[in-house]
Amino acid sequence: MERLTDVAAAVESTVEPLLGVFESARLAHSPAVPPAQLRVLTIITRNDDTNMNRLAEALDVVPSSASRLCDRLEATGLLRRVPDPRDRREVRLLPTPAARRLLEELRERRTAAIADVMERMSPARRADLVRALAAFDDAATAVSAGDSDGLRTA
Repeated sequence: MERLTDVAAAVESTVEPLLGVFESARLAHSPAVPPAQLRVLTIITRNDDTNMNRLAEALDVVPSSASRLCDRLEATGLLRRVPDPRDRREVRLLPTPAARRLLEELRERRTAAIADVMERMSPARRADLVRALAAFDDAATAVSAGDSDGLRTA
């Protein structure tokens, strides 16, 4: 069995190529939406009760920085701010239908780009990869289980 640090280094070395595949898929959309804005859209799409404070916490930024990101998304028609029905002093952040389409198109482009790479692998290697990624996801989920607000984005 390999040392754990060797395995971690092997996993880490694959991150750059994977991010390159994702970045190519992101840039295929015109105009390209910056990664920070995509992260905001992902967070608010997955969490219906997201307000500015929860978004800032999820992004690990101050609320004013999160607000500026939202300003840009709202200006491009990808985000709406609406009063929270439970507390009218709060503002909920909602993705627009255009944002949902954008995220779905991005997911489809990423999936196609990954499929192109995986086509170069044998079926057995692909099956091994799927099992390994599922095990990694299980372990990562267990580590983040203490994240009680459900804003896991990584």
